[in-house]
Amino acid sequence: MAALRAAPEHGLSTGLRLGLTGGIGSGKSTVAQMLVRHGAVLIDSDAIARTLTLAGGAAMSALLAEFGPQAIAADGSLDRGHMRQRAFADADVKRRLEAVLHPLIGSETARQAAAAGAATCVFDVPLLAESSHWRGRVHRVLVVDCLEATQVARVVLRPGWDEEGARRVLAQQAGRSQRRAMADAVIYNEGLSLAALAVHVQALASAWGVCANQARDGRSLPAS
Repeated sequence: MAALRAAPEHGLSTGLRLGLTGGIGSGKSTVAQMLVRHGAVLIDSDAIARTLTLAGGAAMSALLAEFGPQAIAADGSLDRGHMRQRAFADADVKRRLEAVLHPLIGSETARQAAAAGAATCVFDVPLLAESSHWRGRVHRVLVVDCLEATQVARVVLRPGWDEEGARRVLAQQAGRSQRRAMADAVIYNEGLSLAALAVHVQALASAWGVCANQARDGRSLPAS
């Protein structure tokens, strides 16, 4: 295995730090859960954002002040569909939304990473390729890739999504070539069964020492 790239601590974990990214519908989240089964600690920026924007979440008072009651769903959480449409239509809305959420996401990411200690951390960051600072915060980057047509086909199966919405998201994300250019490894998740995908993940976890890192930390591995 090639030597690990040096990665400054930045208040993150002291163990192996892996950046995981991929376009919407690539299968990135599935790969993340497979890495967890190999013993990694997952720090999911989308999950953090969802928690922050639940009713009573840490971001809600600032979001209400910034965007008004029309941005709030009946249950008191952020109306994600409404804000997604506004952000797609208006770059200033997107900037203001990110200005509220990104510092809070960053703080919670650092807190979770510090709590992980010497364990392998997988940072699931959909916009890793668009955020230049992440390259220097992780030892390796794993990209999950597939054809854009496959991404769209997967996304439209999700509740509340249609082809137009999926293609709008794709248009705002980094292109496949940009993500692949920053990768230390790429899993091409096209036409793979879950079992075949798991074989690729297992091989990568072994090559990068994910399980070994957990053993050094004294943690038992979850059943795979």
